[in-house]
Amino acid sequence: MITTIIFDLDDTLYDEIDYCRSGFVAAAEFLAGQVDAPSAERFFAALWRQFTSGNRSRTFNAALDELGVGYDQRRIGKLIDVYRNHVPKIELPPDSRDVLTELSTKYTLALLTDGFLPAQQLKVQALGIERYFAGIVYTEQLGRDCWKPSAAGFEKILQSLGVRPDGAVYVADNENKDFIAPNSLGFVTVQLIRRSRIHTSACPAEPGGAARHVIHQISQLPALLDGL
Repeated sequence: MITTIIFDLDDTLYDEIDYCRSGFVAAAEFLAGQVDAPSAERFFAALWRQFTSGNRSRTFNAALDELGVGYDQRRIGKLIDVYRNHVPKIELPPDSRDVLTELSTKYTLALLTDGFLPAQQLKVQALGIERYFAGIVYTEQLGRDCWKPSAAGFEKILQSLGVRPDGAVYVADNENKDFIAPNSLGFVTVQLIRRSRIHTSACPAEPGGAARHVIHQISQLPALLDGL
């Protein structure tokens, strides 16, 4: 019997691209306060062009190059720190709020998320979702090697909630890493493919990495769970 629904955070409960936009605005405003720096508007525009064109690993470097602004690793590091530690301007979508409210009356809910700890905690606070969850596991607190596809976070949350794997469902978005461990442990796995999701791949999932069920709107989740 299903008793526990465990959610991923980014691109599952909200659109992660909204967080990225918020972080780039914060970084642009920070840089604009320095001597001989471009305006916040120009730097943000360059960052957004790089990001939306697919540059997800050296976005700051490429945007500064585009604008002809000099930098060293210290400057890049500071911009990354601002991005990761800013208070994000993000909101929980109404459909996610409705689903969490409905499911919390029927199941134990939990959250398991990868990512740099301050950033993930600030996202949760900004979305105002702590109250829905009986447990939250930030895999960063267990160690960087415990990020998905490691099973460590899943084992931790099962232990803390006292639930068996066959009584748990994991809802997430990224078939490249999210479902490998919970599939191997015996969870029911559900992939939510949001329209604006960041992580897309034309390649097949890794062996054992495909979710057992796929939905395209979080509002479809309660009916799916009722049918399990």
